[in-house]
Amino acid sequence: MDSTVIALDTSRRQVLDITDDVEGFCLGRGDGLCSVFVPHATAGVALMETGSGSESDLVDALDRLLPRDDRYRHRHGGLGHGADHLLPVFVSPSLVLPVLAGRMALGTWQRVVLVDTNADNPERQVRLSFVADSSAQLA
Repeated sequence: MDSTVIALDTSRRQVLDITDDVEGFCLGRGDGLCSVFVPHATAGVALMETGSGSESDLVDALDRLLPRDDRYRHRHGGLGHGADHLLPVFVSPSLVLPVLAGRMALGTWQRVVLVDTNADNPERQVRLSFVADSSAQLA
C-alpha cells in the first residue's frame, strides 16, 4: 500500500475541493482503490457537485442540523464547537474510491471535498492511500 499525507488550510473555506490532489496521487498507479481519510475528530470528506452553490447549501444544511450555540455538553473551544465534534457522524471521515487505469472512477459531476466547520483549527491533514488490484499483478 502506498500512502501520503497532504496538508490543507481551511481558514477561508468550510468545503474545500481536494479532487485534484487525490487525482494527482492516483495518476499512473493502475487499477485499485484509493482511501481518503481525515484523521480529525471535527472534519469529514464527501463526494458532491461543486461550483453550483452546493457548497453553501451543504454549510447551510449543517448549520440547521448542528446549530453553533451552547446546547452541547462538549464545550471547549469556540461557541458551538460541540457541533464540530458531531460533524463526522454525518460527513464520514473517510471515502474509498475505485481507480481504473490510474484515474478515479467518479461520476460526471462528482468531486472529493473536505468538510470542516471547525474555525478553531484550520490546519488539516488528509491521508491518501492506494491499494493496487492484486489480480492485475498476478496476470
